[in-house]
Amino acid sequence: MRRFSRLTVAGAATASLALTLSACGGTSTEAASSGSESRGDKGLAIAYDVGGKGDQSFNDAAYAGLERAEQEFGYETADVEPTEGETDADKTQRLVSLAKQGHNPVIGVGYAYATAVKEAAATYPDTTFGIVDDSTIDADNVADLVFSEEQASYLAGVAAAKSTKSDVVGFVGGVDIPLIHKFEAGFRQGVEDTDPKVKVLSQYLTQTAEEGGFSSPDKGRTAAESQIEKKADVVYQAAGLSGQGVIEAAAANKVWAIGVDSDQYRQEALGKYRDHILTSATKDVAKAVYNLAKSVEDGKPESGIVRGDLKTGEVGLADSNPKFKADTELQEAIETAKEKIISGGIKVRTS
Repeated sequence: MRRFSRLTVAGAATASLALTLSACGGTSTEAASSGSESRGDKGLAIAYDVGGKGDQSFNDAAYAGLERAEQEFGYETADVEPTEGETDADKTQRLVSLAKQGHNPVIGVGYAYATAVKEAAATYPDTTFGIVDDSTIDADNVADLVFSEEQASYLAGVAAAKSTKSDVVGFVGGVDIPLIHKFEAGFRQGVEDTDPKVKVLSQYLTQTAEEGGFSSPDKGRTAAESQIEKKADVVYQAAGLSGQGVIEAAAANKVWAIGVDSDQYRQEALGKYRDHILTSATKDVAKAVYNLAKSVEDGKPESGIVRGDLKTGEVGLADSNPKFKADTELQEAIETAKEKIISGGIKVRTS
C-alpha cells in the first residue's frame, strides 16, 4: 500500500501543475510522447468541469472527496480548473500531464471529459482513470462513476408536490442534454405521481455548456424569476453554478428552492438563502471520488460502470432544513416513495 508524505498543500500542488502545463505546450500527443509510463508515486488528481471549484455543487463535491483521500492516505494530490473555450485536446493534455507526473487515479469531473479520459487512459494503461457522469468508456483502467439522478429527483418531485400551495412548481436545467433530462424526468414523475393537479414548468438555460448553462447565475436567476411570475412556488434546479441564481431568486421572492448534487442548505456561500432551500437532491460525488482513490490505494482499482443509487445510498434527499425534516406527512411520503423505488415498485423514467 502506498504511503507518501504530503509534499505541498493542495493549492501549491495546483500552482505547480499550472506551471507544468504551461511548460508542456504543443498537443496532447506531443505531451504524451515524452514518457509513456506512469510513475504512480502521487495520489488522486481531479480536473474540474465547467464552473470549477466554488460552484457549491458538483465540482465542490468532487473536491470534498479529494480532501478526504488526501487526509486519509497522506499523499500529494492535485486539482485543476478548466479554462474558457477549451477543446478536447486541452482536456486530454491536462489529464496526460497529471498521469505523467505520477498521479493515480486521475479523474475528469463531468461528461465533457469522455474523449480526454479515453485518450489519456490509452496512453497510460497502468494509471487508473475515472470520469464522473459518463458511461461510454470501455477500458480496463477506467471507472465510469455514474448515478441514478432520476431517483433522487423523483423524491424531490414528491417534496415539491407536497410543499406547493399554488399547484405550480418549476424545473431549471443548466444545459439541454440527456444527463439533465434525467433530473427533469424523475422530478416530473415524482410530482405527477404525488399530485396530478400540480403543473410543472420547465426551462433549460442553454443548448451547450459552452454557452454558460452551468456557469451563469444570472441566467439561472432570470429563469427562476420567470417561473415564479407564473406562480411557481417551488423551483428545482439542476444547473451547476447557475443554480445559485435560482436559489437567490427563490429567496428574494420568498418561495422554496430545491438544490442539487450537494446539500446546498449547508453550503456556506449560500447561507443567507438557506431559509428558502427546502431540500437538495444529492448524489455523493465525494464518496465516488474517494472510493476510486481507495480502490487504487488498496491495489484493487475499480473499473467499468460504478453506479450510485438509492439502494447504495449514493443518491438521496437532504433533510438539513428543520422545517422539511419536521413535516411528518412529507417525510412519510418520501420514505414510501423511496422504498418503492428500491424494491422496484416504482420505475423512474430517465427521459
